[in-house]
Parts: sequence; structure tokens; C-alpha cells
Amino acid sequence: MLAIFEAIIGKFRARESSRPLARHLKTGKSGEDRAAQYVRSLHYRILGRNIRIGHDEIDLLAWDPADRVLVFFEVKTRSHASEEYRPELGMTHEKKARIQRAARRYVAQHDFSDGYRIDLLCVVAGQVVDHVRELSWE
Repeated sequence: MLAIFEAIIGKFRARESSRPLARHLKTGKSGEDRAAQYVRSLHYRILGRNIRIGHDEIDLLAWDPADRVLVFFEVKTRSHASEEYRPELGMTHEKKARIQRAARRYVAQHDFSDGYRIDLLCVVAGQVVDHVRELSWE
């Protein structure tokens, strides 16, 4: 039975991976790739990307050796600069609540008792243009 299930999943994954990504998904992925490079340049250690916690997702999870804390990153990406459509505008109250919930769940599931924070990285046209440290919990 397990072999049948694995064969079905394997066919689905093969079909899924052969599909071209939609433009907005390509933009998001390239923004997350650029954000990961930026995080590494800060000498953080990336512990995971696109981590699913229930229905929520953590874009990047890293260890900040200077502050000795886990950092949960939300990455907002735009393909080009626009005053009306800045990346930080995508950080809605609902999105903020989701990443806070994901961070709390992650910490609880991994029995982590040290400090952690949530940061926002804004990527525009392939460049990190803003790094908001320690988003407020309100």
C-alpha cells in the first residue's frame, strides 16, 4: 500500500516540478533567494526556508550570532520600485498575525527557550531595500 502511495506522489511531484512557475511565484522565489544571500552576508546561519507550520509559513529562519537569537524572517518582494506598491505594504495585520503564530508554534514544537524575534526583509528589483528588525507584537 505504501509503495502505491509513494508512486502516486512521485508522479504528482514530477508533474508539479515540470510546470513553469507563475510570474508572481518566480518574483517571490527570486526575492527569497536574494534575501537569503543578504542574511548570510550579515553572518547569520540559515536554518531553514519555506518552513510550513500548520497553515502558516516561515520564509526564512536564521540564527543571529551577535544577538544570540532565532530570527523569523518575512520576505516581501516587488519586481520593480513603486511608491504606491511598496513591499512593506504587503505586511498586513493578518500576515503579521500568521508569522507570529508560526514563530510561537515553531518555538513550542522545538522546545526552544531562548530569545527570538521577527524581522521583515523588503526586496525590490533584486535588491534588499529595507530590513525591519524586531517587528512589534501589536
